[in-house]
Amino acid sequence: MTVPYQTYQFEYPERLRCAFIGAGGHSYRNVYPAFQYAPVELVAVCDVELDRARTYARSFGAPAAYDDHRQMLAAEQPDAVFIVTSYTDDGDVQATALAQDCLRAGAHVWMEKPTAAGLAQLDRLQAVADETGRTVMTGLKKIFTPAMEKVKSILRTPEFGTASSISVRYPQSLPAPDLRSDDVKMIGFLDHIFHPGAILTHLMGPVRRLSYEWEPRTGASVSSLLFESGAVGTLHLASGSATGAPLERVEVVGDGANVVVDNGVRITYYRAGAELPYGRAASFVTDDAVAPLRWEPEFSLGQLYNKNLFYLGYVPEVVYFCERLLAGKPIEKGTLADVREILKLYELYRRLPAGDSVQPAQRLGDR
Repeated sequence: MTVPYQTYQFEYPERLRCAFIGAGGHSYRNVYPAFQYAPVELVAVCDVELDRARTYARSFGAPAAYDDHRQMLAAEQPDAVFIVTSYTDDGDVQATALAQDCLRAGAHVWMEKPTAAGLAQLDRLQAVADETGRTVMTGLKKIFTPAMEKVKSILRTPEFGTASSISVRYPQSLPAPDLRSDDVKMIGFLDHIFHPGAILTHLMGPVRRLSYEWEPRTGASVSSLLFESGAVGTLHLASGSATGAPLERVEVVGDGANVVVDNGVRITYYRAGAELPYGRAASFVTDDAVAPLRWEPEFSLGQLYNKNLFYLGYVPEVVYFCERLLAGKPIEKGTLADVREILKLYELYRRLPAGDSVQPAQRLGDR
């Protein structure tokens, strides 16, 4: 795996003319700043509050600001539009309809997760993307982190073997069963299931069967998963864990080998081939050729990898989207097909009682 050499925005010989819909706190911290390292020429910012749009336009170098996205699309005719917005009062995802307007105006779309509030809404977005021939990518940042990129590359090696199981831990509460039909009450779960869901399906593929147990006091749950590949897994939504604790843990097991990611930045690869005969091994130190490997940032130097924009995956996903468009290549990560697998899981959690087991492809209304 070659360490990437990061190009700065001003060094790209060609850039996309991009507009941005949304001027909120998350985009200010994490998405607009990523443009410093991407082939982006920001031409306009749009927000329902025009003063905020103007402030963001000044801050990030856009010459124009709007409070009407349709007016902006008509006037600027951008190559691509970034959308980072919130929810409607009834719990729908604002970005879904905005993305359809952008596609019909001829622009490609990068949108922050969640892409849609359910499969029906996703189907409508997919239909417009197919009709217009434009690209839609969702910001599934977890699968663009250096840690998950490394795990994916390890899983492809003959030495690791075929992935047989996975365990993902992530702090998230699942609302009580009587609240799960309420879109507003489910906003928090929808917003965050995209993170562990993206990791699970990116590393292991589609889920064939799911069941879970639920704890009512905190909303914590533990799910058992069977993947189409035949591998198995667990998803521990560890609501109630300490705020200051490491947020997440991922472990994938292969053939005599396993790889672990703690807190998103510490990778440990336990390689196959170590021999420690039981009852006879006088040292735990294995041979160098098969000893565990570990990677983690040092957080002392002013390196790009020490910026959260990089180790959280924001810059890599934005750069990937822009560079694929400029090269005329289809995106292969963060696709609407990827989103579909995550939303299948989301809809299962909404409708499946604890203790039951069901396949994502099954029509839950027929239960």
